[in-house]
Amino acid sequence: MKQLDIQISGMHCQGCVSGVQRALGAVPGVQSVVVDLSAQRAQVSGAADHAALRAAVEDAGFDVVGDITEAA
Repeated sequence: MKQLDIQISGMHCQGCVSGVQRALGAVPGVQSVVVDLSAQRAQVSGAADHAALRAAVEDAGFDVVGDITEAA
């Protein structure tokens, strides 16, 4: 299972975290999502399309910073 890191800007509170988590969790192929407010980052497990993940974050009202990368 792939682990992907997504740097996100615009999150300010736990409500933001919940919105991002819900949006990413709805993307086909995503098995789990962990959002870290202080790091402004989400870690996604599963086999999801990068463009779909980016679109989900942006549709939720946030921005993806840079490229979506595989976790080390």
